[in-house]
Amino acid sequence: MSIRTSMNHQPAVVATSAPSGGGGKGPARMMGAAVAGVSELLIFHPVDTVAKRLMMTEKALIVPSNFAVTTGNLNQAIFREAASVGVFQKWQSLFPGLGFGAGYKILQRVYKFGGQPYVKEYIDRNFGDVFRSTFGAKTGKTIMAATAGSIMGVGEIALLPLDVLKIRSQTNPESLKGRGVVQIFREEGMSLYRGAGWTAARNAPGSFSLFGGAALSKQMMGIQDGEATWTQDAIASIAGATASITVAAPLDVIKTRLQSGTSTESGTTILLNLARTEGPGAFFRGLWPKLLVVGPKLVFSFTVAQQMIGVFERQMGGR
Repeated sequence: MSIRTSMNHQPAVVATSAPSGGGGKGPARMMGAAVAGVSELLIFHPVDTVAKRLMMTEKALIVPSNFAVTTGNLNQAIFREAASVGVFQKWQSLFPGLGFGAGYKILQRVYKFGGQPYVKEYIDRNFGDVFRSTFGAKTGKTIMAATAGSIMGVGEIALLPLDVLKIRSQTNPESLKGRGVVQIFREEGMSLYRGAGWTAARNAPGSFSLFGGAALSKQMMGIQDGEATWTQDAIASIAGATASITVAAPLDVIKTRLQSGTSTESGTTILLNLARTEGPGAFFRGLWPKLLVVGPKLVFSFTVAQQMIGVFERQMGGR
């Protein structure tokens, strides 16, 4: 927490985040990340559904010469069976897989935002001198935060079955009808880990860019550990989220198609077919929706997690 003095010399308390990449006691880290995950889910689940459905659409949606056709294509791609019903029913159709989404999103945020500081501390403790001597004190610290994020991103494949079921419920709900969670896990087993390699390949640079971009932004703003305000954390999160989404976009398209259950092709085949039949632009399909609406989701959760970790830490007497 930082203290600023006002004109009348009375100290004014300014809310600040936990130290970058390492702030907060264990419970504070987990609770702060959980609050971020729950808040993000309630606000942004429909946005995620839209982005996933756009990425799963293999035909050209935009017809520059015909606005009516473009509107119809987007309506069908986004709302599917609800394309011809009223506004409220259309909105309801954007909440498939909320149960799977809740399990995945909350666990993901607790794991990534709550766990990354531990990995960073481990790297700093055991390899910190190497990073600092190679990159310098400030940049070395940033690279350690990014590396810790990348490691956490790869480990995130442990949660892959919940992500797969969330994506299927959003893009191919027929494949889940009439089956409970236990039955799905028993029948499909390790197939729920399909695309694990591509997911790890997507998460490693994506998480590296998220935590590294945020840490670099704070470094450029001259912010010391634990001194970032809500606004400063938000600015740093915008930089990290933009870099993360852009870097991971091509592999995200492949990952989504692998996990949807609508294709039996391998990731390599999907990659080659994308390049050959749909063109290079297909690798960035859904990028703008993700940057414009999913990007704020990541910015929101990352900012909330950083700040709430600090709040819980102070309440628990950790600082």
